[in-house]
Amino acid sequence: MTVAPSAPLFDPFAPGFTDDPYPQYAALRDAAPVYEHPLGFWLLTGYDDVSWLLRAGLSVEDGNLADGPFTQLRDQMRGDQMISDRVSMLDRDPPDHTRMRRLVSKAFTPRAIQALQPRIAALVDAMLDAAEQQQQVDLVESLAFPLPFAVIAEMLGTPPADQDRIRQLTGTVVRSLEPVNDPAMFAAIIAADAELAEIAADMIAWKRANPADDLLTALIQAEDDGDVLDDDELIAQTLLLYIAGHETTVNLIAGGTLALLRHPHQLAVLRASPALADNAVEELLRYDSPVQASRRITLEPVKIGDAEIPAGAFVLASLASANRDERFWGADASQLKITRENARQHVSFGAGPHHCLGASLARLEATIALQRLTSRFPGLALDGDVTWNGRINLRGPAHLPVSLSKQPGHAN
Repeated sequence: MTVAPSAPLFDPFAPGFTDDPYPQYAALRDAAPVYEHPLGFWLLTGYDDVSWLLRAGLSVEDGNLADGPFTQLRDQMRGDQMISDRVSMLDRDPPDHTRMRRLVSKAFTPRAIQALQPRIAALVDAMLDAAEQQQQVDLVESLAFPLPFAVIAEMLGTPPADQDRIRQLTGTVVRSLEPVNDPAMFAAIIAADAELAEIAADMIAWKRANPADDLLTALIQAEDDGDVLDDDELIAQTLLLYIAGHETTVNLIAGGTLALLRHPHQLAVLRASPALADNAVEELLRYDSPVQASRRITLEPVKIGDAEIPAGAFVLASLASANRDERFWGADASQLKITRENARQHVSFGAGPHHCLGASLARLEATIALQRLTSRFPGLALDGDVTWNGRINLRGPAHLPVSLSKQPGHAN
């Protein structure tokens, strides 16, 4: 008699997972918070373990992966397709990561972000003016996507570009941040990355000829003890900023709005106390993380709890699960509570050396967008079925139909 293998505790391809992954995460925290998946990678779901891993200074470079089921599956998906060796600081260890981040940080200061506040507010108001004319809109199309895309494009100082095409390409490329079990998808990722690299190279060439007071010029001119970014590094960092500058914030604005609409009492609290907006954004980041996971690679055996993770292992830290761990957040961890005092202790922006450089920008954009949206339209309401983007890692609404009304309790 043959016994069928039991289903893995973590199955991101299970029906409904991308719509609501939290039941799986809760089960993992209870049954196996340090989980070795049959495919050869490890998954951490508890807050303390995830927080430690992010700060532990482990590797992010694939070259340190030991051969095993995980790498064999990855190579099977890749086949003989050529992989670009152009990588951003997101995929580099020190000293390369330290050098690149230092150069990029010089052009990405908190002062520069705060100076964007009036422009972001103007963009939000203009987008809401247009949305109000329609009364019923897809909030992703009318605000959540165009706002961060416009902001990062203006910050970089890039020439006018085909937004729709770039959106399609980046939407494909970010699939590389999650499990890929389809060789055709892997081929699409490689092709999209190559096309984006050409677009970035053209932008950089244009900017060299047309320097200005912007982020891309600063990256080109950035220097640290005589060290500058070479052409491949410039392309990689430009794409990282372009993609990270809008893909994650789309999820934050759309997912945050959806969470508030599904919790009308919390929305009412925010409207009654607008000063809570900053903390509300932190709680929305905790409640539904725009980036669901981060990865590290062990360089030596690591003992976590009763488990020992070997050297060369791919370890996935579930940010989304850690953000709802009852052992850290308390019994109401699965509830939205915009007055939560320790909301800012979420791990949605990562931690340690790879803490998100754009965290302050994402916070600023979301705060302004949600403040203006919720105060301007007291009758804001869902107006149809929400469609999720089907992603496992950069998860968020793909379509968020809403009706806009200035009359409380009256949707158009």
